[in-house]
Amino acid sequence: MTLTVLGFIILILGLNASRFERLQPLRGGLIFLGGAFLVLGLALSTVVQIGVGQVGVQTLFGKVQPRVLQPGLSVVNPLVDITRFDTRTQNYTMSAQHGEGAQVGDDAIRVLSADGLEVIIDLTVLYHVVPAQAPRILATIGEDYQDKIVRAISRTRIRDNAVYYDAVALYSTRREEFQTRILNSIEKDFRTSGLQLDQLLIRNIQLPQSVKASIESKISAEQDAQKMQFVLQKEKQEAERKRVEAQGIADYQRIVNTELSDKLLQYETIKANQAIATSPNAKVIIMGNGRGTGPQLLLGEK
Repeated sequence: MTLTVLGFIILILGLNASRFERLQPLRGGLIFLGGAFLVLGLALSTVVQIGVGQVGVQTLFGKVQPRVLQPGLSVVNPLVDITRFDTRTQNYTMSAQHGEGAQVGDDAIRVLSADGLEVIIDLTVLYHVVPAQAPRILATIGEDYQDKIVRAISRTRIRDNAVYYDAVALYSTRREEFQTRILNSIEKDFRTSGLQLDQLLIRNIQLPQSVKASIESKISAEQDAQKMQFVLQKEKQEAERKRVEAQGIADYQRIVNTELSDKLLQYETIKANQAIATSPNAKVIIMGNGRGTGPQLLLGEK
């Protein structure tokens, strides 16, 4: 468009050069240059390039055209304005942490649970523009659809659905159910606005400090109870082991007392003394009945 305007100005100067003494010699050159710029500008204005992951929407004299320009080169009316929409997946984060969200400062969603407690939720919305719906988005919403639709609807639906859950349930047992519920609700609203919801991520749920301390105390008590149960089970196993060991000793003693004879004891004694006599540390061994009678045996080192 700039070349077209410049060419038109130069062409007008060339056509009126005869009125100016200094421009009269340049009349032919100005007309040629102006005509060349005008033609080149018009030619370039009829061709537009749409980047990868984008679509173009045409506006002619304030009216949005239904034709959607796909990525690549397209021939258009040189008088139209082109608005480009990103159709790739985009994310919008609302977080209590400074620097993490799309908005500066604390942008977390504060909701009231079913038990009247304030819960702070960090949320990330993944979505994309439906290419065929880009003209309708421009005509009915505008280019700032992220603030008007993504942010506004997400925050509203989070608050609307949080009232069905207790604070502790949101934090623990019913967190996935809550996420699925708000995903279905937001997806329906996005679809009517020309957007497609890809994923909804609850990044963090922050409970009031008093509730959080109560939950941590309960978890600690449960862990202590489980630990004590383990200790008791271990003590029972140890008692059972000792009982079995004592029973084995008692059975052994009973067998020895009932089945061991004097001849067997004498035989075992001879075997034991023989082993001692042949040991490198053995010197002298005297065997007898201890009363001076009976056979005497003297073993010594050779």
